[in-house]
Amino acid sequence: MADVKTATENIDNSGAQSVKTVLGDPADFNVVHRLNSPWTLWFDNQAKKANVSNWTANLRKVVTMKTVEEFWGVYNTVSIAVDLPNGSNYHLFREGVQPMWEDPVNEKGGKWMYQFQRSIGEKVNEHWLHTLLACIGETFESSPEICGAVFSNRKSCFRIAIWTRNADNKEVCENIGRHFKDILGITATLDYTPHSDGLKTSYLYTV
Repeated sequence: MADVKTATENIDNSGAQSVKTVLGDPADFNVVHRLNSPWTLWFDNQAKKANVSNWTANLRKVVTMKTVEEFWGVYNTVSIAVDLPNGSNYHLFREGVQPMWEDPVNEKGGKWMYQFQRSIGEKVNEHWLHTLLACIGETFESSPEICGAVFSNRKSCFRIAIWTRNADNKEVCENIGRHFKDILGITATLDYTPHSDGLKTSYLYTV
């Protein structure tokens, strides 16, 4: 999932200073585990019906994470998914990719999405965390095709989605969809919608 980076400049040849991880010493660790690629957390809260202009204005970049330690520091600091206000969203996307259809990396892609009933309660936090770990851990077979993940809190449901780069690649998209089902631990059918179908009138793939 990540490369190990030690603070070797602080350890002499005699090994006088021991290696300390965040698990052993959260306040004074000297080892970090670099992610294969940086990821950025975004947040938006659409209190009113959004159009392109006000949706973009409400989108906020929270932080970019480059190490496992940074990820856990952020995850343990921000509000948990179930506590987000109705109408708001978390977006975890690769650094440099904005969580919008119009971004060049996203424009030819689409998304797999699953909708949870609100009765699931705090259990949805586990599903979101497992999705985040799958993204930053690059566990998808075609991981470079993953653009990001979105958690949405709505009045009637919770939604978790995976965004991919290329909606035309059926085999890759379906492999991603099947792995996403495994991550969520569900057996229900998942549908894939291309971003080009903004009205969501049809599904391109189903797994």
